[in-house]
Amino acid sequence: MQTIAQYLPSHPFFAGLDDEALTLVTGCAVNAHLRPGEYLFREGEPADTFYVIRSGRVAIRMRLPTDAVVVDTARDGDVVGWSWLVPPYRWTFDAVATEDTSVVSIDGACLRGKCEADPALGYALLQRVVRVMSTRLHSARVRLLDLYGTRP
Repeated sequence: MQTIAQYLPSHPFFAGLDDEALTLVTGCAVNAHLRPGEYLFREGEPADTFYVIRSGRVAIRMRLPTDAVVVDTARDGDVVGWSWLVPPYRWTFDAVATEDTSVVSIDGACLRGKCEADPALGYALLQRVVRVMSTRLHSARVRLLDLYGTRP
């Protein structure tokens, strides 16, 4: 398996970041492994991490009063979690591994500090996170329309 320093520069989310920025990000990152049923995060808890899925699958779920519904599924190469960058830094969804999953886990508090010290890095990451948010929200909308139909 590639090291984090080898993996991140080739990942589309980090494309275009210079070596210095990648070194800053890598300094906040560790590899992690989850088994099926293990949570990456739960709605309402402090958002202090984001994840790059190296392999596996993660269900992103929205809690309902009686159950939870999967609004999207993240797979190999996807980035999961934006709440680490958006105050009040609380998760707005649940994310749970549905199969053995390997991730790069990036400490959000560490990276926020580096973004505050280097606004260019902060802006570059914000642009990337917003793209992930947009894609994820579109997927959630499509999934919910599939589940519940369109409004009259």
